[in-house]
Amino acid sequence: MALSDTSPTTEESRQKITVRNISKKYESVHALANVSFSVANGEFCCVVGPSGCGKTTLLRTIAGLDDPDSGSILIDEQSITEPGLDRGMVFQEYALFPWRTVRGNIRFGLDRPTCDCPDCAARVRELIDLVGLEGFEDAYPKELSGGMKQRVGIARALAVDPEILLMDEPFASVDTRTRDRLHTELLDIWTQTEKTVVFVTHDIDEAVRLADRIIVMATAPGTVRSTLTIDLNRPRERTAHTFVDYVARIRDELTSPPDADR
Repeated sequence: MALSDTSPTTEESRQKITVRNISKKYESVHALANVSFSVANGEFCCVVGPSGCGKTTLLRTIAGLDDPDSGSILIDEQSITEPGLDRGMVFQEYALFPWRTVRGNIRFGLDRPTCDCPDCAARVRELIDLVGLEGFEDAYPKELSGGMKQRVGIARALAVDPEILLMDEPFASVDTRTRDRLHTELLDIWTQTEKTVVFVTHDIDEAVRLADRIIVMATAPGTVRSTLTIDLNRPRERTAHTFVDYVARIRDELTSPPDADR
């Protein structure tokens, strides 16, 4: 049985992001098929699903990095077709410039004519404090741990103060202990900045810990199978009965036959 069959375009006019009937093919691979959902302003939304269900393609389409074959992406009811300063992207691979320091990597997003920051140096200092990298301003990526590199990536994405933060399995490459710490730090940053977050992950526990709402995807082709609102106070304890129940419900959804919810 599906977790929810709520219409993804309900109250569209009140949503920050509206994904409307997106489809995308790469040669013989049907990555996405008629994907629709919406994300409210300030919401932390996670997208979960098996490998090959089009999660990254979906995120890149919202970012404006890939064009859909059909359908549309709306930000504040306006259709978007290219990247914009209203969206910051954090990649699974750290994507840092090895020849730039922490300060230089974060500053990269500001080193453009479009930047209207009155004091870029002060903005960089503010972001370094926000992600907890004080004392590492002049360190190069090779001198940083995986978790520290990803904090730099988050700070760089936040540099131009985007309204939306798009995150593609950003903590997949770090150990469990570091991931737990980064979860806490990310939620603190989200609370402070009030960004709208779309966070892609294959880790159900991670999604339940972070999300206000979870989009569950199916594969071959990638479709939205269901949605689930996570009605738990933060911080969330993985061993709590209600937490475990949410994880089990999503796991059952992902492993049940595709026609079981019809």
